[in-house]
Amino acid sequence: MLKKLIFIHLLLFLCISSFAQDAETKKDINGNQYTSYSNDPSNSRWYTLENGLTVILSENKTKPRVQTLIATKAGSSSDPSDNTGLAHYLEHLLFKGTDKYGTLDYEKESKLLLEVDALYERYNKTTDPKKRKAIYHLIDSVSGEAAKYAIANEYDRMLQGIGAKGTNAFTSFERTVYVNDIPSNQIGTWLDIEAERFRKPVLRLFHTELEAVYEEKNIGMDNDNRQVYEKLFAEVFANHNYGMQTTIGTTEHLKNPSIEKIRAYYNTYYVPNNMAVILAGDINLDETFEWLKEKFSYMVPKEVPTKSFKDETPLPSVKRITVTGPSAESLTMGYRVPDALDKDATLVMLVDLILANSKAGLIDLNMVKAQKCVQAYCSPMLLKERGVHYFA
Repeated sequence: MLKKLIFIHLLLFLCISSFAQDAETKKDINGNQYTSYSNDPSNSRWYTLENGLTVILSENKTKPRVQTLIATKAGSSSDPSDNTGLAHYLEHLLFKGTDKYGTLDYEKESKLLLEVDALYERYNKTTDPKKRKAIYHLIDSVSGEAAKYAIANEYDRMLQGIGAKGTNAFTSFERTVYVNDIPSNQIGTWLDIEAERFRKPVLRLFHTELEAVYEEKNIGMDNDNRQVYEKLFAEVFANHNYGMQTTIGTTEHLKNPSIEKIRAYYNTYYVPNNMAVILAGDINLDETFEWLKEKFSYMVPKEVPTKSFKDETPLPSVKRITVTGPSAESLTMGYRVPDALDKDATLVMLVDLILANSKAGLIDLNMVKAQKCVQAYCSPMLLKERGVHYFA
């Protein structure tokens, strides 16, 4: 699966490298301007709404279904240094509804949620263990009262009701993406649900969702592979948030969450000029764009802040790190490579596939099929501002 994804990324890089000379500006039957690329096998249309929202549409009539992605160009590298894990936690909370759905009585619920917000801020500023325990007891109590007005999993049930599959989301260094696979005759309903989802999300059930995220953290701490890659990234990207903080966040920050900072993150990065809506499948391109324009034009653009980081210091010698855990012994190596926007990024992807492609790469033939090891592979991670090619 990993190599399949890498191959898809390679195709994207190959397309992008030649798009610069093959971009064409056209208009659809309704007069909306879009960009297409003459050598794009997916024949995608790239639109931009007046508010800056990117819309990418691709028609494929193979099945009567549509793959949907809603992405924001912000992930864990945009987390504040004193609240790591925030982007990932927000991803969880964006399944909890708005003031219109996910609630039995928002007027009553909202008063309790404001109280929970204030209690968490008090909790974060308090250092005395006894006082913190007392405040947390109040948080538990008020959260329980607020939960009586919440309709758990209503978003998921609405999607199931229209026949959606694969409803999920993920957070990485530079993006957070919300995923669905829907029947093609339910695009209008899906757009209604998603437009509402991002209109005014309510951070309800915060208390219980925190436990779920914290459990993810605990599982990761027992995962040797995750520990290895966190150590690797910390060394390779020592001057960047790719290495200075993790997507899941620190234990200390997870124990001291701030609803105010999570809301501020949403208001900062979940803006149309920093987001994209992507649909591929059995769609009418012209009609779908008109629907999408109608549903998402309410979003208001804002200036998105950027972060700057120092260049990485050249490594004077090989750095060796040992991670102790329950899994069998393994070896992982990492090399700095150009970032995703560098002219040599495509070459990195090609080299990777020559070395390992699960069938006839040099590593596949000389190590795995020669039975010199149980498993061996390599994979590049080309990010916007840094890159690493790792071997394991």
